Amino acid sequence: MIRLGGIVAGLPATRDPVVLARSHAEFGYTASNAPYDISIADTAYLRSYREAFAAQDVAIAEVGVWKNIIAPEDDLRAANFAYACERLAIADELGATCCINWMGSVKPGERRGPHPDNLNAIGFERTVESIRKLIDTVKPKRTKYTLEIMQFLLPDSAQSYLDLIKAIDRPQFAVHLDPVNCILTPRMFFANSSIIKECFDLLGPWIVSCHAKDIVMGDGFGLRLDEAIPGTGNLDYEMFLRQIARLPGDMPLMMEHLQESEYAQGRDHILAVAKRIGVEVRVPKAA
Repeated sequence: MIRLGGIVAGLPATRDPVVLARSHAEFGYTASNAPYDISIADTAYLRSYREAFAAQDVAIAEVGVWKNIIAPEDDLRAANFAYACERLAIADELGATCCINWMGSVKPGERRGPHPDNLNAIGFERTVESIRKLIDTVKPKRTKYTLEIMQFLLPDSAQSYLDLIKAIDRPQFAVHLDPVNCILTPRMFFANSSIIKECFDLLGPWIVSCHAKDIVMGDGFGLRLDEAIPGTGNLDYEMFLRQIARLPGDMPLMMEHLQESEYAQGRDHILAVAKRIGVEVRVPKAA
């Protein structure tokens, strides 16, 4: 069963977990992202946050990191690694489905800047080493550490993600799948149904969460692929939802990178496609 989530339009400006959890359910979500203004030291708040969302049957799907833990600068890399450790520990304390980050970059002064070494053995080995160290330091028991697929970072395909899984060799490392980020060429854009199926065929046993958006291609000089609201681009949502439904258990499907006012449109499209093809989406308690 799919658990749909994303930004809540008009979310109240509060840290009250009960209000936040109820707002997610009332917007039609059964999955959520964890906030950033939260500390591993605040055990009482973490507990109340976990309990409030559980009471509304809204899964805490993602705890974001978004720091460069393979940065070439020693001080920056150490600080980012410490932050990633805390976020992974928070994810574990909340019982989140996953803690998510990107690979980072070997390019100085960048969070995720393109660099040739990001895509060769240098970037691969640094990523493997950093994730092993992170998992072995935190030792999460209830959550998984995942990477965002990116067009100019590893993993940039299902196969490269599988290569990382084998090399890292930790059961706490899993897959967060964003099929839009796997689309790198016009051929892939038009044949994205097969790209989606390949992702699930290769990575299915390790997929714990997914991102939902759409993709459009411009017709100007030079290739331009842009993200879009679900239902306004070329992504095969019937294939995507059917593949998610093949997996066991509940699967968070988190919309991202939309304007706040666009999340309802994306939600409604995903729900309509799911209904049309007979894929079940978990209904929130507030519905």
